Amino acid sequence: MNDTPRVCVQVQSVYIESQSAPDEDRYVFAYTITIRNLGRVSVQLLGRYWLITNGNGRETEVQGEGVIGEQPHIEPGGEYQYTSGAVLETPMGTMQGHYQMVDSEGEKLLVDIPVFRLAIASHIH
Repeated sequence: MNDTPRVCVQVQSVYIESQSAPDEDRYVFAYTITIRNLGRVSVQLLGRYWLITNGNGRETEVQGEGVIGEQPHIEPGGEYQYTSGAVLETPMGTMQGHYQMVDSEGEKLLVDIPVFRLAIASHIH
């Protein structure tokens, strides 16, 4: 039986005030994701799926190849970090999803991205 690769995903998000226009219902957030390969074989990130929910409960789905135009290979014990962004119509929302990956032995895996919050600090209670 194959050793299942263990991949860990960590997320940090931040509100980008300079690009936002609250009076136009435009709230821009950046998020930095760190993907760590805790397994014994290398993995490659092939695609992503996001479910973005704004503060009114409106959902947007985003899927595509790779992340920020790359399909990175992550060696055992290694990590890959990137920063991307999302625009919401509300000052708070959430994102969650998964990455489609394949390991060096050809086994496909889905790696969950846990729910994280996009929020202006002053709106967090």
